Amino acid sequence: MKNVTIYSTPTCHFCHAAKEFFKENGIVFTDYNVSEDSARRDEMIQKSGQMGVPVIFVDNEMVTGFDEPKLRKLLEIK
Repeated sequence: MKNVTIYSTPTCHFCHAAKEFFKENGIVFTDYNVSEDSARRDEMIQKSGQMGVPVIFVDNEMVTGFDEPKLRKLLEIK
């Protein structure tokens, strides 16, 4: 099983879409709310160089935004 982490905020439409995609496909994921957790926000920026969300990691592969085709490929979902 791949390790999936999403850095998100409660008001981000694409964050909600990504999390719904994971749930619909039975993908277990860790969700960090970077609007409330400054340490995780700093971690996200350090790892990705991005200030925007969502930032998603599938193992060590980074996906910025909700890029469904890339996520399907990384997660081996048809």
